[in-house]
Amino acid sequence: MSQKYTDLLVNDGGIDFDAGQQPVYTSDVNSIAQDVKHAILESGLLRELQAERNRTLRADVLTRIEMLIETDKRIVPGTAEVAEQSAEQLWLFANTLEYGHIKMDIPQ
Repeated sequence: MSQKYTDLLVNDGGIDFDAGQQPVYTSDVNSIAQDVKHAILESGLLRELQAERNRTLRADVLTRIEMLIETDKRIVPGTAEVAEQSAEQLWLFANTLEYGHIKMDIPQ
């Protein structure tokens, strides 16, 4: 089966390399998840969430993160969900159009 989406694998803010110092690639559902994660990190919404203490306003930021996830055309509209696991950890859930469910965590 051919891969439709392919990206360089990014870990800890940098490109991941194999033992031969060749870049590691990720594809399809993992590539979509990585793109969504980077969109959230680049949006500034995580910083806004970290700075917010008001529970109602935090919920608003979480909703805005869900809306951002759903701007990706590969995500099924209405399926994005963000849950705070702890003050330092978010869990993201969504369904892709072609590859099923995405579940990932984002450290704050």
